[in-house]
Amino acid sequence: MECVFCHIVRGEAAAHLVYEDRAVVAFLDARPLFEGHVLVVPREHLPTLTDLPPQLLGPYYAVVRRLAGAVQTAMGAEGSFVAANNRVSQSVPHFHTHVVPRRRKDGLRGFFWPRGRYPDAARAAEVARRVREVVSADGAG
Repeated sequence: MECVFCHIVRGEAAAHLVYEDRAVVAFLDARPLFEGHVLVVPREHLPTLTDLPPQLLGPYYAVVRRLAGAVQTAMGAEGSFVAANNRVSQSVPHFHTHVVPRRRKDGLRGFFWPRGRYPDAARAAEVARRVREVVSADGAG
């Protein structure tokens, strides 16, 4: 399957670019939540966040941070929403981060899905323990 983001990165598909450097490209989302909605992508085809090499994390998120401020200022927004899906709900299988300008009462309510609570502190502690074990096992913790 051809990756539309790879085509944009290579200049083979039209997009409204807002930023590019050796590692990262950012462009307007063709179907924005609001005007100014930007997608930030690594130049290299990497399907998910976990495929992003450690040496690219800092430079990549430095661009995301810079664009969060730029989008907010350029659009006269009160803030921004920054998010990335990892496989589930990822419409293009090329890792990307959404930077969306936000205003109070703009119609978006927190996350886009219902939120809940843990049934009790014991269940929360169990979930935290499971995540800590995996983080410790992979050397990140």
